[in-house]
Amino acid sequence: MLALILLAGTLVYILRKYGAREKGLPPGPPTIPILGNAHLFPTEFPQLKFTEWARKYGGLYSLKIGAGTVVIVTDAAIAKELLDKRGAATADRPSTHIGDLTTGGKLITVARYGETYKTLRKSANVILTAQATKQHLPIQQAEAVQLLHDFIQSPESFFTAISRYSYSVIHSVLYGKRVSRYDNEEMKQFNHIVRSFNILMAPGGAPPVDLIPVLKYIPERFAPWKTESRRIKNLQHKHYWTMLNDAKDRMLRGEGHGCCMEQVFKHQEELGMSDELTKFLGSALQETGAETTSSFLQGLVLALVAHPEAQKKAQEEIDSIVGAQRMPTLDDLNSLPYVRALILEAHRFRPVVPLGLPHAAISTQEYEGYMIPEGATIFVNVWGIFHDPDLFEEPEKFRPERYVLTENGTKPGVDGSALRHTLPFGFGRRICPGMIHFPKNLHWNINTMNLLWAFEFLPAVDANGISIPVDTWAYSKGIASAPLPFCCRIIPRSEAKIKIIQSEFVEAAATLSKFEVDLSEADKEYLRKARGNQAAEGS
Repeated sequence: MLALILLAGTLVYILRKYGAREKGLPPGPPTIPILGNAHLFPTEFPQLKFTEWARKYGGLYSLKIGAGTVVIVTDAAIAKELLDKRGAATADRPSTHIGDLTTGGKLITVARYGETYKTLRKSANVILTAQATKQHLPIQQAEAVQLLHDFIQSPESFFTAISRYSYSVIHSVLYGKRVSRYDNEEMKQFNHIVRSFNILMAPGGAPPVDLIPVLKYIPERFAPWKTESRRIKNLQHKHYWTMLNDAKDRMLRGEGHGCCMEQVFKHQEELGMSDELTKFLGSALQETGAETTSSFLQGLVLALVAHPEAQKKAQEEIDSIVGAQRMPTLDDLNSLPYVRALILEAHRFRPVVPLGLPHAAISTQEYEGYMIPEGATIFVNVWGIFHDPDLFEEPEKFRPERYVLTENGTKPGVDGSALRHTLPFGFGRRICPGMIHFPKNLHWNINTMNLLWAFEFLPAVDANGISIPVDTWAYSKGIASAPLPFCCRIIPRSEAKIKIIQSEFVEAAATLSKFEVDLSEADKEYLRKARGNQAAEGS
């Protein structure tokens, strides 16, 4: 009897401790037995709740999810110390049962910090150097011209035109093949895969299996996330194997364009890349590159519609430097401080990956008396940092002027030295390998300048001619956040600029046609019509 009482007492003690915040952890919301803070964990737009808690508990706080520990960093200086300076100790990713079910741990964005990750990273660095990405500028510039042309032809379809553009550019660079229309079957498959995977992998998208391991053993009929993981895995495999094999076949036929996957194929042995790893490298770069590009550009248009005063200032500046007789060039940005500030403010106002991708501590770390245990998941709340009222004047307002006043947009006199413009692209040894060259040329410089130079972005109007305001809070759920589709009016700023765009589009055709390979009959018919219209415009 005594033994039973002692056993019961021990179990009660263990259960009371399970889920409790251990001594030495950063503070955080009160816990309850077994669950810890799992009952409080936000399932939608977690960055908002995380930011609310940061205002209460500080720039470094913790959550307990069962026996697991999650650390939230909402302070740029702490993020710099823990993830940049101590990158060797915080370069891991959390164990992700869902990620392993879908990718086998071979996707660079979720791979653990080991030999597989290092091989993938090395290969990514080889194909995303400044010199390597420079050779892809012609297709980027040609696609950017088509985007302007698409806005002229079908301004009401601007949202999907941006999605097509971002997918086509990345696909051309990676696989040597462009996509000329939004309803292309490959693009439909890609969009579905990305949306499904992002929702599943986002905080709250599935039960916290890794922090409460017993959930792994729930039968699949009661665990819909297992069924969804298997479905996504099959879709990814089919889609990316097809893309990869097509590129490889064209290279072997002597019809390659020097695309990134061709470079990996040529150096597979020295890089240690199997076909399987090459497939996953291509899928990671395709998904992150295309999605962040479209999210940024769609968010940019939304911000311009919602903030006409900022749009006007940027256009006045670009008109004074570029004029109306030519399109902007990459070199113009150095002479456009307000346009540059507008780009930075768009990233700050609505970061495309509000929580970044989580890190994990490889070893126990100490920071100002607090313990971050080995294996702890670490989120950097980029949203919370960029919306900190102690750093930014009226952070909920879209004000590019802040980046004209100070380098990092902070209040004058406030120390913003720990901030950097590349915060949305990651930290430490997990920072995006292409952040400096490819994204900057792709959507910062070319497209922002082009769109401001060419068009007015105005609210849509109802039947009575009354403006319909856009909602700058209407964003999608998931790891990456993009505006939900919205309506606006896009009006060319002059007939002269229309003619310049049409002329540039005719000249871009030669570059674009090089990447129009292995086309379906629907694609061929679409291009026949487009080329006919193009010839008429150029005559």
